[in-house]
Amino acid sequence: MGTLDAIDRKLLAELQAEGRVTNVDLASRVGLTAPPCLRRVRALEEEGVIRGYHADLDPSKLGYAITVFAMVSLRSQAEEDLRMFEEHMGGLPEVRECHMLNGEIDFILKIVSHDLQSFQEFLTSKLTPAPNVASVKTSLTIRTAKNEPGVPLG
Repeated sequence: MGTLDAIDRKLLAELQAEGRVTNVDLASRVGLTAPPCLRRVRALEEEGVIRGYHADLDPSKLGYAITVFAMVSLRSQAEEDLRMFEEHMGGLPEVRECHMLNGEIDFILKIVSHDLQSFQEFLTSKLTPAPNVASVKTSLTIRTAKNEPGVPLG
């Protein structure tokens, strides 16, 4: 997709803030009629600018009382080994995010768990023994001051 114009940016800001807004309301908010608004949104979806729509769930109300960040170092950074680690993490539902980093740490993971005991079990049975893992350092989240998905569109 080419450069986004002001209307596209407004559309994205509105959808990022409220993914369930109706097309009619969205069109009104950005100064369009419904048909061209829908065409623009569909184009943004087809180009992959909009990757999906998700509900923002409260982990604690679903029994996930703790969030942990894990810094993982691997024994080998060969591309195949990195890919195998990423695939393995993709199969672990507790791992909500997996980012490759540059520097001393190879990956940072965001992990949710019911409690410390279940996290410890996850750590010792699924994460630490994962293929190619050299070390894991973990930090338990005490509180979250900001959790804003997406990107700034101001």
